[in-house]
Amino acid sequence: MTNHCCEAMSRHLNVDCDQHSDPFACPDSLIKFSAKFQEYGLIIHDGGTSSIVIDFCPWCGRRLPESQRDRWFDELERRGIDPWEDEIPAEFQDERWISTQYRD
Repeated sequence: MTNHCCEAMSRHLNVDCDQHSDPFACPDSLIKFSAKFQEYGLIIHDGGTSSIVIDFCPWCGRRLPESQRDRWFDELERRGIDPWEDEIPAEFQDERWISTQYRD
């Protein structure tokens, strides 16, 4: 489980809605966190799954972790995995890949 920068961030990431199981469908869900990319984003409620990556917490103002998106793609490429064509290994579905990166 990820520790977020403040209680408000954690609360907004854990909105419990009895009408929407998908945060992108729930108007009360404002923010998302991608564990595999270590990215925080503001949800764009337009019927899709888009978000705008943010660098600072909207509530406490702390700098958020640097995105690992480019490193994720680089590591898959290094292993000969095409993320658009190949099956993505389980450890690359969340933050586990970060702790094992460059170990092989």
